Parts: sequence; C-alpha cells; structure tokens
Amino acid sequence: MIADREWVRRNIGFDPIAQPAPVSTFSFTAAARPSSTPEDLQREIIDFDSESPAGREFFAFTAATGLSRFTDIPWPDGLAPKTGTKPTGTSRSPLPKADVLVVTWTVDEGHALSRVLTPGKDSHNDYVSYTHKFAAISAKMRKGCPALEAKRLGAYWTTTISGKKVVVFKSDSHLSQDIKKLPARGGTLPNYDVWKQIIEEVQPGLVITTGTAGGIGTWGEVGDVVVSPIVRFDGIKWLKHAPFHDAVFTSSAPKSKFFDQAVSLFAANAAQLPRDNIRSPKIVQSDDPASSVVTTDFFGFDTSDNHFGLQGLGDLSEMGDAVLGLVSSQIKAPPRWVAVRNVSDPQIKAEGTLKEQAALAAQIYKAFGRWSSVCSAIVCWALIAAE
Repeated sequence: MIADREWVRRNIGFDPIAQPAPVSTFSFTAAARPSSTPEDLQREIIDFDSESPAGREFFAFTAATGLSRFTDIPWPDGLAPKTGTKPTGTSRSPLPKADVLVVTWTVDEGHALSRVLTPGKDSHNDYVSYTHKFAAISAKMRKGCPALEAKRLGAYWTTTISGKKVVVFKSDSHLSQDIKKLPARGGTLPNYDVWKQIIEEVQPGLVITTGTAGGIGTWGEVGDVVVSPIVRFDGIKWLKHAPFHDAVFTSSAPKSKFFDQAVSLFAANAAQLPRDNIRSPKIVQSDDPASSVVTTDFFGFDTSDNHFGLQGLGDLSEMGDAVLGLVSSQIKAPPRWVAVRNVSDPQIKAEGTLKEQAALAAQIYKAFGRWSSVCSAIVCWALIAAE
C-alpha cells in the first residue's frame, strides 16, 4: 500500500495539504502552525488524545471514528483478560511483580491497549501514576518532554490472562523526547533507566513493547501487525556517535499458538480501518533483521523514493523499541522480549515537500492509530495466552 493525498482524502475525508486541519484538532498546537517542524508532528503523534476535546474536534472535521465505536472482542472461553483491582501502594511504589510486562507509548496506543487488556480501566483516566525514582531519572530529561510535563514516568494497571499476571504500563518516557543528546561518557539515557528499573521490579518472564509504527515498503496495510524478536537501531542523527547506533538485538522466537485466533478476532473492529484496505489485517513474524522493527533517532517514515533510507532495514520503523534490546543485552538474566508493532501509516508517496509528506503520515496516524493498535493489542493477548 502507498498513501498519497488522494488516499488520505478518500479514507479520512480531507486533503491535509489543500485544507489543513483546524488548530482545534491538534493536541500539540505547535504542530498546527505553518512553521511546524517534523519534530512538532512527532510530538503530536505522541500527545494526540482521541478522547479529548481535540479528538472530538478531529472527528467532527474528518471521517475518522473514536473508540466509542469499539466492539467488544469475542474472546475464546476462559481466555478473556480479567482486569485487576487497583494496585496497592502509592505512585512512588515499585511496580508489582508479574509474569508479563507490556509497555506502550502514545496516548492513543494506551487507550486501545487498555480497551483490550484491562477492560473498564483506561490508561489515561484510571491507571495508577508511576513516579518511583522520578526525581533521579527526570533530572536527565530536557524541559518540555512528556514525562516532565506529566510529572511521572508512566502509569499502569494489572490484568490476568490464562492465569498469567500482567503489568500493563503506559510510558511517559520516550527515547525520542526525553533527551536530544548523548549522555556524558558512562551515562545512560533516561529511557534506558526506565526500562531497566521496571524490568527489575516486575521480574517478568516476557516483556512486550507494543504500539504503532510506519510501514516500510508497500507490503503492509493499516492494521497489519509485525511480531519481532529482532530490533535494530538506525541512529543517524543525535545517536550517530553512540556505540549502539546501528546495533541489532535478538531475543528468542515468540510463541505463536494463538495467532490464528488473534487474526480472527481482528474482525470485530476491522470496519474502523481504512476503506482502501483490500483484505483483513494479518500477522507477520520477523525472523531476520531485514524484516525487523527499526528504531530511528529522527521522525522518519518510508517514502516511495526511500528518502530516509529505511528500505531493507526492516518491516516497520518507530522510535524506541531497540532500547529494550539494548537494556536486555546488558542486564543479568534478561527476560525474553518481543516487539509487537502495527502499521498505523503505510509508505507515503513522494509528492510535494517532505514536510507535506510528514503531515500526511501524521494525519493517517491520528485517524487510525487507535484502531490499528487494537490489532496489536490482540496480538499481545495471544502471546500472553500462549505463555
């Protein structure tokens, strides 16, 4: 699939280049300005909240739909997620121990993941804030980043799937946002510190990082899910001098016992995905670096002219998962881990300016990010149920 202006008009209801969306539809208002930068659009993707006033304005202006249209998933008998009671302790307490740790990133990814894995408890409105060692870790962060603005490292709840206890964590720490320069020699990235801390507290047998990503190449449609025990850095900007700037990390192959059932469960909400999709979403399992998840240190997305050089590096690009691989390579007795990423925006046709192409990618995310994340959340369920 390749998305161009006409694709966006057909599937979202407007052409962002000919008719820019109103400022009221943006959660990060700098992204709506004519002087906006790719970094502003990246922050809009992180902050956009379809359940907020900006989200309601977006739905009024576009053909996009909100999670009020969510259809409950017909789980197999005995395998439905069972939302836990409110975790004990305070926001300053360590995370509870669990069999599985699931981490997601943007506001709308959190909404979708919580609808699927913690029914009745929303990540934005209900989850318990997590501030354990916030002062020490946030001291490394730059002014204005999401974690400093939220005054926390993230928020969490628990659930149980097939007898496995799960901590579901919505992170406010982001590799792309916390800091924009390498720490001094011997220092660590704030997001590295967060990953290491929450893994050591939960002591899981499996860690899943999940959410949206941009498709690389034309293979993918919005809603497709890549399951990858392989992640790689593509650090060509502020991470270009890091020793891990092009590192590849690998974990053991995930358990796929329930993948066929997961694909069948996509159908409950597949009608909310783009009308141009010509098939049902599918699961793609990565088994080599060329089909892996690529972590960039810039707001990159695949274009038909391969502007950012992503083609051949992996199936999807995003901005954080390789930190999990880095942490796991440096701690004792690391858990198994896997990246579960959905195609929230496909390859963008190289027409107009690069900024206009970035605007298309951002609006596609805002329209369908939550719905494609429902698919990846179901895949998380499948992985946990198979444990």
